[in-house]
Amino acid sequence: MSTRITNGMLVRSVLADLTTVDQRLSLLQRKLSSTKEITKPSDDPYGAGRAMALRGELEATSQYKRNVREALGWASVTDTALSKIGDLAQRARELIVRGANDQAQTSRDAIAEEIDQLADAMKQEASTTYDGRYVLGGTRTDIKPYAMGSDLYAGDSGAIVRQLGPGVALGVGVRGDEVLGGSATATGDLLRVMRDAAAHLRAGDGASLGTVDLQDMQGQIDHLLGIRARVGATANRLETAGTRLAELEESTMQLLSETEDADIASTIVAYSTQKSVYQAALRSGADLVQMSLLDFLR
Repeated sequence: MSTRITNGMLVRSVLADLTTVDQRLSLLQRKLSSTKEITKPSDDPYGAGRAMALRGELEATSQYKRNVREALGWASVTDTALSKIGDLAQRARELIVRGANDQAQTSRDAIAEEIDQLADAMKQEASTTYDGRYVLGGTRTDIKPYAMGSDLYAGDSGAIVRQLGPGVALGVGVRGDEVLGGSATATGDLLRVMRDAAAHLRAGDGASLGTVDLQDMQGQIDHLLGIRARVGATANRLETAGTRLAELEESTMQLLSETEDADIASTIVAYSTQKSVYQAALRSGADLVQMSLLDFLR
């Protein structure tokens, strides 16, 4: 039994074929205009999921990079403050040596006054801020570590920590009492050493100045240098982490591009080919659709 092919069947078949070709052409047009292989999840569900995961990784990496930049700034400001405190400590050491050798009490009183002024200047340097936060106050970044008129440390023993990666955290802060003292958990005692030296100067105790005070001051200076070395090592690690994160970001962006970006050259070729196919389909379809009984009765 033969099947009769009617003119309506031909028209529907032609229109269906044209629709299919037009959809392919539209898809290629979207790829060219967006430069993306995936413009919606249905284009490639697996690729769309992978692209979303890669974008999440990029966002996390960007946050880690911001953490590194902020931590480097914090470490730089901290080192500058410690450097200035170190310069003041060296000056105090020189004054202690001078006071031990100077027999005139008026001179010793003047030296004691200068040492007290140096101690106050150290507390002022300990109030250095970064982005409006005190860098030597532990986690109490909104409170001055030392108030004028008091040698007590007002910060806490908390550590400033920054996340550099998944499960990777680094302490970037230095507490004021690690250098100047003034708390029960202090590891430094610079203020106390300077106050003792000033008291010995006023009392004319040259023996204590040339032995105990001088040795204690040198010990505090060495301790401060050790802390600065720690800050320098932290900065080096942060710079290494920053380089690693930049490399990771670049490789992730490359993977993302390979996943969702269109190959423009091949897409242009495919578009040109599909456009020619569409135009040919239109011409042949027009001929088929126009054919009717009247065409054969001419």
